[in-house]
Amino acid sequence: MSSERTPLLQTEADDVPKREDVYSRFSHVQKRAAVAMISCCGLLPPLVSGCFVPSIPQIARDLNSTGPIIGLAISLSVLASSFGALWVSSYSTFYGRRPVYLCSLPLFFISSLGVAVSTNVPQLLTWRILQAIGVSPGLAIGVAVVGDMYRLEERGQAMGIFQSASLISCALAPPLGGISAHYFSWRISQLILSAVALCMFLVMLALFPETSHPGTRGLDKYKAEGKILPTWRPIYINPLQALRLLRSPILIIISIACCAMLLTDYIMLIPLPYTIAARYNITNEILIGACYSPLGLGNIVAAPVVGHMVDRIVVKYRAKRGGIWSPEDRLRLSLWGAAIPVPLSVLLSGLVTRYVAGPIGLTLNIFLLFMNGIGVVMSMNPCSSYLVDILQSRSAESRAAYIAFRSILMSLAVSAILPMIDTYGIIVTNTLAAILAWIGFSLFWVTIRYGERMRAWIDIGYSTGN
Repeated sequence: MSSERTPLLQTEADDVPKREDVYSRFSHVQKRAAVAMISCCGLLPPLVSGCFVPSIPQIARDLNSTGPIIGLAISLSVLASSFGALWVSSYSTFYGRRPVYLCSLPLFFISSLGVAVSTNVPQLLTWRILQAIGVSPGLAIGVAVVGDMYRLEERGQAMGIFQSASLISCALAPPLGGISAHYFSWRISQLILSAVALCMFLVMLALFPETSHPGTRGLDKYKAEGKILPTWRPIYINPLQALRLLRSPILIIISIACCAMLLTDYIMLIPLPYTIAARYNITNEILIGACYSPLGLGNIVAAPVVGHMVDRIVVKYRAKRGGIWSPEDRLRLSLWGAAIPVPLSVLLSGLVTRYVAGPIGLTLNIFLLFMNGIGVVMSMNPCSSYLVDILQSRSAESRAAYIAFRSILMSLAVSAILPMIDTYGIIVTNTLAAILAWIGFSLFWVTIRYGERMRAWIDIGYSTGN
């Protein structure tokens, strides 16, 4: 019987052989190949947003609109991605990971073509919403695939590989979007995205296996009960059912804390053409796009290191407790990222942009963007492994509920960034973001300190093994 003083997730020896068989289904090469494929799909969500943001001024001119109105496309796509994550996670739990990838990639292909041929703002917004839904499995399901294939003590490193690969696009997308806008048109980057979607669909169709644990899919249970599936349509699954996981105080707290971390990214990146670029007289779309890259490079550098460090922390503290597993150990590294690099980078960027002119100010801002990229990965990446650890059997749904709740908050916050900078200035806006990041730090501390007790409050199907 679990209590508030006994870890809910203590490893049970009788289950070890069964778990070993589950994680030994695929060879090392097969696992790496699967991680490579989901990493390529994980490249797509940042590519969708990263190629779009540097082109906002050109898109606004092309569609006879304004920057804030086109910026609304970002808010709507963030919100749409949250719904998409709920939808794909629910169906991946029932049908498996592979069918969801094979259904969503064609939608992404078609919607990217739609964005490319948009001639007015309503068309653009509509296709951007569908594009966000089509690309949503990239991160929502990829994390679940890692949890399907890797044991507890290997999961952080595998997650780091997946996320570092997917974060490459955070560094590459803005300059690519800028090059496309400067030499050709913002529409070219959308056509390239559609071609990438088609290629990924063909690769996944030919090579990607089903990774769900045998007998755990809703489909398996459905057939075991002798029920008959519809022949001409998929079974209806309420995509909002994953939100019931938000009854867990842990999921709410982690989502809010990560939202505070991610908000610093958006506050530094979205208004960049109107803040850093304007302050230092950068008008070339290529150079504006290049200014986004340091943050993505920080992500890339930090992700594999963070994954390795988190696994070491888990093993270290597990040994200290005599083999007893406390999943909150994964979040110890999040404290460092949330306390220092995340809030300080956004706070100092506002001050530097306002008071330091010339090459020195631009150089400092580039360094602070890089610093923010490292800090956000330090604070957020352990949370992905943490959610898989505590909700292994519902990893896709927990990830989707986390993304959905975070995305709703982010969509509201993102829509207010440019108006707030116009009204109150960059220093006030960035200072508020830093304060919110420190609040996120306190939420991580609360989870580490009291997570075991909070799991005892409401049981939403927490894992009992690794």
